[in-house]
Amino acid sequence: MMGAAQKIEERYRVTGMDCAGCAAKIDRAVRRIEGVEDVSVSVTAGTLVVQRRPDATIEGPVSSSVRALGYGITAAPRSGAAVPAAPVEDHDHAHDHEDHDHAAHDHSGHDHASHDDGKAEAALAGMHGHDDAEDGELAWWQTPKARLTLLAALALAVAFLVTRFAPGLGHWPYAVAMLVGLVPIARRALAGARYGTPFSIETLMTIAAVGAVCIGASEEAAMVVFLFLIGEMLEGAAARRARASIRGLATLLPKTALLEQGGGLVEVGAETLVVGAVIQVRPGDRIAADGLVLAGTGSVDEAPVTGESVPKKKTIGDDVFAGTINQDAVLRVKVTAAATDNTIARVIRLVEEAQEAKAPTERFIDRFARFYTPGVLVVGALVAILPPLLLGASWDEWIYKGLAILLIGCPCALVISTPAAIAAGLANGARRGLLMKGGAVLEGLAGIDRVAFDKTGTLTLGMPVVSDIVPAGLDEREVLRLAAALETGSNHPLARAILARAAADHITVPAAEALAALAGRGVEGTVEGRRLFLGAPGAVSLPEALGAPAHALSGEGKSIAVLTVDGVPAGLLAMRDGPRPDAKAGLAALREIGIEPLMLTGDNRRAADAVGAELGLDVRAELLPADKQGIIKELQQSGHRVAKVGDGINDAPALAAADIGIAMGGGTDVALETADAAILNDRVGDVAELVRLARRTLRNIHQNVAIALGLKAVFLVTTILGITGLWPAILADTGATVLVTLNALTLLGFGRRT
Repeated sequence: MMGAAQKIEERYRVTGMDCAGCAAKIDRAVRRIEGVEDVSVSVTAGTLVVQRRPDATIEGPVSSSVRALGYGITAAPRSGAAVPAAPVEDHDHAHDHEDHDHAAHDHSGHDHASHDDGKAEAALAGMHGHDDAEDGELAWWQTPKARLTLLAALALAVAFLVTRFAPGLGHWPYAVAMLVGLVPIARRALAGARYGTPFSIETLMTIAAVGAVCIGASEEAAMVVFLFLIGEMLEGAAARRARASIRGLATLLPKTALLEQGGGLVEVGAETLVVGAVIQVRPGDRIAADGLVLAGTGSVDEAPVTGESVPKKKTIGDDVFAGTINQDAVLRVKVTAAATDNTIARVIRLVEEAQEAKAPTERFIDRFARFYTPGVLVVGALVAILPPLLLGASWDEWIYKGLAILLIGCPCALVISTPAAIAAGLANGARRGLLMKGGAVLEGLAGIDRVAFDKTGTLTLGMPVVSDIVPAGLDEREVLRLAAALETGSNHPLARAILARAAADHITVPAAEALAALAGRGVEGTVEGRRLFLGAPGAVSLPEALGAPAHALSGEGKSIAVLTVDGVPAGLLAMRDGPRPDAKAGLAALREIGIEPLMLTGDNRRAADAVGAELGLDVRAELLPADKQGIIKELQQSGHRVAKVGDGINDAPALAAADIGIAMGGGTDVALETADAAILNDRVGDVAELVRLARRTLRNIHQNVAIALGLKAVFLVTTILGITGLWPAILADTGATVLVTLNALTLLGFGRRT
């Protein structure tokens, strides 16, 4: 009984998956295998997780099925432990990044021949055009898909020249050129049909191309096949970059750490650190592990993990995170988490889990084809056969009408209607600095009703600026001049803010002497014979004239620095990370189109509330990456379609969990690659522009589908009534193709709202 209540989890790496359609094919094929209880396929992570009965042997059938579909597969290391039949979240087992180190995987070394149908399947995979090399190893033009697309383009060009110099050959040169791209597509269609997906997009393409050749429209068939191959190639390139970006998260961690050992320091690999080890972190170094400060006091830049805009002061007993940057003091840190469970590793797992949680969705045409294509075949056959059999009508006449109906039903216009609109929408966006990763993103953006913004670097500029100067005994310019003298040469964010304000106010900064940094307090030095100090308010006893303003400014979420001259407080400088100039207008634009914004930030509550109050925005503050992801999921469970806008690594899990992730262009590579869309101009208002473009594109797609199907319906009726024949029936497809293409091109003129 115990064995029947358990499942064994098998984990595989799969190469060549580019989209949800790929995942759906693999899912259906593996589910048909005897003994398989559940299947989870992640396109982004490149993984296949199969739960099987304890008494089932599935590795051979799984590998055979996946390879037959044209994908590479290899078993990943697994623990072999049984998992309860009830759903559980065994993240340590299912998402251990060490268990699927893509970079270490060399698919070329696999012995396909060791499997039953290995040689045939390996050859088939090569013809399919799926990339059988490890993601990121090949440039886009080196991939099998790119080579196939370029070969199809060359064949099309040759056919064009042949028909010009030998017009007597008719349309057959185009038919031969079409076969270059169609043969791999047709073989994928046959493999899909064998393993549970008979009416895939490949099936549609094969039927469309063959039908066009049969009625002499080989030129159109060759062009449609070529456009399909271009789309497949671009889709594959995007998928490879997304997978590489997730692996790139690990590069945030230093490769080495200074371990205290035998009374000295030994440089060791960061991945070898164990819980309880003690390391030293020098100023400017990234912290190699999550830990607890044992000695030292200094500032740590936590922006990579929490999004905190200003470095945090750390002293004995404080927690520090892996991947954060120690700024100005040597810290002794006791390791509290192994490399496989530190902050960055958890972020990696969160991203992958969010990607796996997205159920594979089929393309619109693929879904529709389940009923459309077989329906057309049935209708054509019935029209050709029933009247002669039941009514004694002429066989020649009704077979002719049946062929015309098959021609009307050729899905070329349908196949091109959606990608034509998507291509025009993407081109329009790219021209305006609005990048989207494919048609699914456009469709998803159109349905968004909530947008969650990060604060630092997204709604705000991402850097502190001097917002207030409160003098006491000196004027404002003098306070700023002396403070800038002490901060000259410093790379601290607050120092840069003071120096930037001095430069903006055209202040000549004097030289400082005997500069000294006071750990955790501030900086002191001599300027023009006067002893100056600039630091935290807690380090100085403030008079009432400065105490009340300092308290008020601090309550607004601003960072305060106090300047003293010869021991006497002479002024305050307040700094904050202010909203972007267009933030308020951008949020208003979202509300105008029915979308409610909110802020999710790792920054401190006072700073977040101050920005939220200024922008009129609901605020959730002091959040870790997992907290942001959890709030996104709560909104989704409430029935909302949620977009997440961010620019940092700490936003990656939430970007992946959201229905649509949007990265600001000034953000990290990880945010840009994990997100579904990117705003290169760093304008908050462009979020509303993205949604407007997506909604307009979706309307265009609906119009195109209506045109394609509407013309077919008209000619279907006229053909059955004997009003039109084969040649007019061609207009049901070629005419529709022209119309939907022209309609799609109108998207190129869709511009920014004035």
